Amino acid sequence: MTDIPEKMSGVYLTGNGGFDKLEYREDIPVPTPEAGEVLVKVGAAAVNNTDVNTRTGWYSKKVKEESNAGGVKGFKEDVHEDGTWLGEAMHFPRIQGADGSGIIVAVGDGVSSDRIGQRVLIRTMQELPASDEGLECITFGSECDGSFAEYTKTLSSEAFEIHSDLSDGELATFPCSYSTAENLVVRVGVNKGDVVLVTGASGGVGSALVQLVKIRGAKVIAVCDPGQEDRVKGYGADEILLRGDSFVEKIGKMKVDVVLDMVAGPQWPELLEVLKKGGKYGVVGAIGGPMVDLDVRNLYLKDLSLFGSTYQTKEAFTNLISYIEKGQIKPVVAKEFPLKDIVKAQKVFLSKTLVGKIVLNVNPQN
Repeated sequence: MTDIPEKMSGVYLTGNGGFDKLEYREDIPVPTPEAGEVLVKVGAAAVNNTDVNTRTGWYSKKVKEESNAGGVKGFKEDVHEDGTWLGEAMHFPRIQGADGSGIIVAVGDGVSSDRIGQRVLIRTMQELPASDEGLECITFGSECDGSFAEYTKTLSSEAFEIHSDLSDGELATFPCSYSTAENLVVRVGVNKGDVVLVTGASGGVGSALVQLVKIRGAKVIAVCDPGQEDRVKGYGADEILLRGDSFVEKIGKMKVDVVLDMVAGPQWPELLEVLKKGGKYGVVGAIGGPMVDLDVRNLYLKDLSLFGSTYQTKEAFTNLISYIEKGQIKPVVAKEFPLKDIVKAQKVFLSKTLVGKIVLNVNPQN
């Protein structure tokens, strides 16, 4: 633990609600790695929907609005009892941060000291043994402290060594968004030659989906805001639709093999209309609103398959590491902020006006 301070700067989430629940402090105790754990000096983190959704308690079944609606002040509903994505109460204070890149600076019992000095990415969705209730996992920065601080600890098995010339900020764009996207692409089964519609294509997960679908040799129709077309095309989209366009009018019925959705919301019924018979729909978010109208006849008369995806395999993350090291995917950084400006960063994130990820520089000298 030589040269590791006792206190560090970081951001506490003190409760469910608005920006006032984010407290930047410089007197947070540096965590000590326990058996099987490593201590990571965080170089950079990134902002994700899950950070905002957990802060506001959007995952509560009491909330019916689109996720951005409570981003500034939180929601009026009492979300304390089930505000996390697990449907449980959040424990405060919590250091959030689902994305993290940095350097291992100390190890706990049972971990080789050879790991000290390794550059790593921390896996966002960390597996637990399956239970009687099915697949089990936790989110880094939700059920445990995350990367919105100068130091963080995690299981050694969840800190993946990486060899790359990318900056810490660029690497921090990958863990949450790209592993979420990779897991969805694998789970749904995107094949060479498929026509794939990607909603929310200018965001972190959406931009990752476009790249990962292109790796597999499929055609991408991407949905983004006006003014973002060129950049979205720049990382692989073959065709562009603008947010609010009618999918049926622009694409036609039964023209798409796969839909990969981040948005849901009022246009959701059209997504099933554009799918071919035997088509596949996969979803990893509902930023446009979680409540949708489903005509079940569309589902069974067209033999459609629907896939939800949150749990992620370790294979999805090792695939991601391989893609980065081979240069097959590229980071999409929209804007960078120092950690102390997390509120400014989340305001820009919630504006949904930029393409790519919002990065928080924590220890930028790494």
